[in-house]
Amino acid sequence: MTDTQPGTVLVVDDTPTKRYILARWLRRSGHSVVEAGGGEEALRKLAEGPIDLVVLDVRLPDISGFEVCERIKADPATASIPVVQVSANAITVADRAEGLERGADAYLIEPIEPAEFAATVRAMLRYYRARWRAELMARRLARLADVTLTMNEAETFDQVLAVAAEGTADLLGRFCGTLALLPEGRTWRSCARPGEPATSHTAGPEVLDRLSRTAPAGAAHAQVFTVEAEDWRALLPGVDVEGPATGVLCRTRKSRSPVYLGVASGPPLDADEVNLLRQVGQQLALTVDALRAYTEEHAIALTLQRSLLPTGIPDVPGLRLAMRYQPAVDNVEVGGDFYEVLPVDHRVLVAIGDVEGHSLHAATVMAEIRHAMRATLIAQVDLSATLDLLNRMVRRYHPRVTATLCLVLIDPATGEAEVANAGHIPPLLAGPRSAYHSLGNLLLGVMPERYEIDRLKLPPGGTMVLFTDGLVEDRTTTLDAGLEVARRVAETVENDLEQFAERLLGAFGVREDDVALVVLRREP
Repeated sequence: MTDTQPGTVLVVDDTPTKRYILARWLRRSGHSVVEAGGGEEALRKLAEGPIDLVVLDVRLPDISGFEVCERIKADPATASIPVVQVSANAITVADRAEGLERGADAYLIEPIEPAEFAATVRAMLRYYRARWRAELMARRLARLADVTLTMNEAETFDQVLAVAAEGTADLLGRFCGTLALLPEGRTWRSCARPGEPATSHTAGPEVLDRLSRTAPAGAAHAQVFTVEAEDWRALLPGVDVEGPATGVLCRTRKSRSPVYLGVASGPPLDADEVNLLRQVGQQLALTVDALRAYTEEHAIALTLQRSLLPTGIPDVPGLRLAMRYQPAVDNVEVGGDFYEVLPVDHRVLVAIGDVEGHSLHAATVMAEIRHAMRATLIAQVDLSATLDLLNRMVRRYHPRVTATLCLVLIDPATGEAEVANAGHIPPLLAGPRSAYHSLGNLLLGVMPERYEIDRLKLPPGGTMVLFTDGLVEDRTTTLDAGLEVARRVAETVENDLEQFAERLLGAFGVREDDVALVVLRREP
């Protein structure tokens, strides 16, 4: 409502002639008038319908105008309605002061000049409408900040679109809908009414392209336009569309697919509402684009990570194996965790390691260590010499990188095993009274080290577990506590090693770091 637009005025006076005169002046200025002969009747009429301003006599037969004004201002539903008190009897300075102290916005003494009365009403409406708009905008901006924050916290495209639809519906008090193209090629839409949760559905693959062709030429990144109901029915067959919708089509770059955010446009949106719609739409486009980029980068990282790991479990007579690689749930970068299982003559080498950090550089160093380790086993099989060579390689070519590596060389026929450990979590001998192997040497990349080899025998049916620290280490518990949890879980080992591996991973839940896991059992 504009500052100069007429309003609905409640005239409260117990004298019919006086009410008639005041109402006539108001109607002459274009206002609508509602009349009441007493204070209680005035309060009832205020509760029945929208009133923009109250003209209130001080002397009323049931309750005083002062008390009526106090009750109007005490009720949150009517507190913002301006009250103009008029009186021919209470005309002293004390009377006027009391009226203003008890909530009146203006106090006129009769006889009143028509021009002064009309000007006072216009001034009160102008001031309160400006104040109402400012308060409304403040509430909307606070809600806009909440919606923006919640969109940025959303983890899926469905959540982002639902938050945008629900937030915009509450922000503007209108039915709202969103459309976006997901990375897998589906067009997804979410709809919400004010105060209700969003519902989500798929949409036709061409909807956004057809909307783009409908949009008028203009701003490349945010186009606001109205689509009539019949056009919406053509775009979304089978969807019940009641009226036109005003929306914004936004994209972060010309090469990107747009997102659409629209609301029911009956009654038409004002300039402030259009600006808010545009802001939410642009934030939605940024959030969807960021989530799309994260999803694509995460998929690329996983593809790269898995390409650097063994493609399958080798068939080793006398030995059963289960292997897992679980990427960190919130980390888009490539990690340095790796495992390897290599047949070496009549024996099998099982290796597990972790290069410090999460980056493409960590992954490349991990790949170099894997391939160099495999190369050292071609001429001779000496675990101490292999770790020494890898330590020298890391120190020479990657002086600011460290890595851990544990090597287990086992003969499936006899169970005889050699263990060489460069700073890694020791192998866990699973089963009743499960325990960690005690041998450990300095990690790779720090300084020269003489890597010792320990020899043990894995009995028939014996199980050994090797894993990286991502399984047992997080911010809320100590490493020792995590290691103890893994040890207790490993006291019982299922006959199916795949089931055991899943139970071990499940005992720790979602991890903050990548996890590599190898379980091996010597066949009876």
